[in-house]
Amino acid sequence: MNNLSQENRPLIIFVVMSAAVMQVLDITIINVALPDMQGSFSASPDEITWILTSYLVASGIMLPLTGYLSDKIGRKKYLIISIAGFTVTSGFCGLSQNLTEIVLFRTLQGAFGASLIPLSQAIMADTFPPEERGKAMSIWGAGVTIGPVLGPTLGGYLTEYASWRWNFYINLPVGLLTTILAMYAIKETDVLKERKIDWYGYCILAVGIAALQFTLDRGETDNWFESSAIVLSSGLAAIGLLGFVLYTFLSSNPLFSPTVITNKNFIASSLIVAFFGLGLYGAMYVQPMMMNNVFEYPEFTMGLIMAPRGIASVISMLLVGKVISVFPPRKLILFGIGLNIIGLHFATFANSDMNVWWMIWPTILQGLGLGFIFVPLATMSITTLPKALFNEASGIFSLARTIGMSIGISIVATFFARDTQRCWNIFGGYINRFNHAVNDYLNNMALQGTDLLGAQVLGQKLDLYAQMQAVVDTYYMINLFFIAMIPLVFLIDKQDPNAPLNANQSRVKDASNHKCIPAKNVGSS
Repeated sequence: MNNLSQENRPLIIFVVMSAAVMQVLDITIINVALPDMQGSFSASPDEITWILTSYLVASGIMLPLTGYLSDKIGRKKYLIISIAGFTVTSGFCGLSQNLTEIVLFRTLQGAFGASLIPLSQAIMADTFPPEERGKAMSIWGAGVTIGPVLGPTLGGYLTEYASWRWNFYINLPVGLLTTILAMYAIKETDVLKERKIDWYGYCILAVGIAALQFTLDRGETDNWFESSAIVLSSGLAAIGLLGFVLYTFLSSNPLFSPTVITNKNFIASSLIVAFFGLGLYGAMYVQPMMMNNVFEYPEFTMGLIMAPRGIASVISMLLVGKVISVFPPRKLILFGIGLNIIGLHFATFANSDMNVWWMIWPTILQGLGLGFIFVPLATMSITTLPKALFNEASGIFSLARTIGMSIGISIVATFFARDTQRCWNIFGGYINRFNHAVNDYLNNMALQGTDLLGAQVLGQKLDLYAQMQAVVDTYYMINLFFIAMIPLVFLIDKQDPNAPLNANQSRVKDASNHKCIPAKNVGSS
């Protein structure tokens, strides 16, 4: 069964969850601090976004190496190196004095933090026996999803009452404590693998991932294919990703084990989690846009309004951990998708006169649905694979979620910006001197359409209504992501996720050149 002691289980859970939450929290915690950072570094709006882009690109490039490095140096060592590196680079991010420094340290922070999510998933799965794996994934999923949701709340508070630098300094005590406890609580895997890696294949994949992340993060800012940089990066992304797929079939020593990439449940779960990332992070993008642009709420207030989604997701994940052994994964996922569709449908009732409660309760439904989707997916993605491949599979699963997140944010940002312009043009057509409603509106304020102040008032109202309608249209579009997940759910086998692996599944059927050697002969911590 697992090779981690029953007595240390609570401490192990604390260590891996602290590491995971630190990593996902840093994806969103600095979003609300970007205006302050822009002023500190005297950067343009285009330049300041590199603080986000560098982190995501570095993380995406390092994710595929999780399985290889875990096998090569040992999962415990790699975890400790990753936590310590993430903590140190967080401190340097907070100390940065110019844009070049913080982009460099954010890149290193993303590289060290890339493995924390897949390693935490693999350790959690290995800590619990097969019959309790659903419970393990519910605990893990709660941390992975609550981090990005609560990030804006914490980031807004720290930025408003302290400084943007504390968005990074907050990692120091947590990271130091987690590193020390990891040395004590986590035990090394029984065997390490003396394995080779296809570096040519990895370089092809790394170029594809980096180019794709650059395209998605910078596309809307650079007006997509009107920019030569976006044309070049999108071409490299297509060549890199398609080239990697073709190269994998030709390589005698592929980067990923064939057992993983041909497993039906793993492929289905990874596809669904990519769409899940599209919908989740797309919805999390549009709500702050509405609160900031239409209602002009301060950062901390925006974070508080978004917090109930995270709380609801934690509650649902803990609930799913108790019922996943009773209900089939398919039904739980479909129920979660249904909750999100309903929540997003009611979100389309948004208008400029609604109160805060109408902003919150549809997101609570969405948060409840997240647990019913994510926990069964995380469980089914690895439950039919040999334990020896958990690290590798968790890395690919996290990569699928990260790419889905980036695509979702990019699609939603582009759609929102262009739909706002479209609505502005449509609504603007009704503003003319022959429209009695317009004249009556201005007369009530003792203004005329020909007055400069009257034109400003009409322009502000036009912009407000255009953005509000764009929010509603964007929610309709995001709902399509969740609807698209429904047919993919039926690709998942009707297997009990808590059933022990059978004899065939307990052996690694691997075409790659893996040689197992005792950990003591390599050196374990």
